[in-house]
Amino acid sequence: MKYSKKSLWENKNRIVFLYVIGGVFLTVALLLGIFTGSTDFSLSDFLLAFKNGLQSQTAGKILLYVRLPRTLASAFCGIALSLSGVIIQNVLSNKLASPSVIGVNAGAGFAVTLCTALSLYSGTFVSVFAFLGAFLTVMTVSIASKKWGASRSTVILIGVAVNSLLGAFSDTITTFVPEVSVLSNDFKIGDFSSVTYERLVPAVFIIVFSSLILFFLSNELDVITLGEEQAKSLGMSFELKRTVFLIIAALLAGAAVSVAGLLSFVGLIVPHTVRRIAGNKTRDVLGLSALYGGGFLTLCDTLSRSIFSPYEIPVGIIMAFLGAPFFIFILVRGGKNVA
Repeated sequence: MKYSKKSLWENKNRIVFLYVIGGVFLTVALLLGIFTGSTDFSLSDFLLAFKNGLQSQTAGKILLYVRLPRTLASAFCGIALSLSGVIIQNVLSNKLASPSVIGVNAGAGFAVTLCTALSLYSGTFVSVFAFLGAFLTVMTVSIASKKWGASRSTVILIGVAVNSLLGAFSDTITTFVPEVSVLSNDFKIGDFSSVTYERLVPAVFIIVFSSLILFFLSNELDVITLGEEQAKSLGMSFELKRTVFLIIAALLAGAAVSVAGLLSFVGLIVPHTVRRIAGNKTRDVLGLSALYGGGFLTLCDTLSRSIFSPYEIPVGIIMAFLGAPFFIFILVRGGKNVA
């Protein structure tokens, strides 16, 4: 019994330590995102620009209209994609599932492409279309998997097929509406270079609102992980809660896609790594995934515009270089146990 109490105490201390490190990591990533780039700013430059009015100096305008929205966008999108990944992994009972792997991002991307083709450029319209596309996709994959009794690995294959199909639909739209292709390349890769407050603000509102609901329902998400039979034996309305969580996952992924485009692997790398370190308690996985996901994507975006300065590469390229080997590694190393 003494050993059990000691283990619980040590685990609690480890989780607290991970939260502290995560908070520091996110803070450092945000500061680097604001002050680092093709034009570096020191803290004194920032304070001087703030003192004289951000609108009155070139440095102030760069900070206000370029660095700040871009850094906030990368942080919030990292949070959203990581949390969406946690939900999808829990609901589908598959730790290889993520918004990009099973086609959720592609569904949001197709909807945003359609929205742009209809000349609906408002941030609100883009966010709504992205949510609808993400939700319809995740529901399609989930219902198809359940109806056909698909194994966990088959769910991934269904997602790959849905990804390809939705990509073909998006390419069809850009073929018939050529002006959409101007925005298409950066969107398909994933990029923050053209972020505006008009597109960012609705997405941030959706991400914050969805995240608060998600943390409030974290205990129910824990029960969902046990499976349908056990959830029902505990008195839970399984289908209703499952749909609610998929809606939240779609809101989070759709909001991120509406800002950043089709960023891959964030919702896979961060939740999977957090589970390996912190265990499977959903509330902790959600909290730590939010911290490390926001910091991770912000740091990757800072690297994307700094490493080859003054040239810039889309952050989606860095994510693909990191994510693809990671996906292959956990697939080969974990075998059946990883699913």
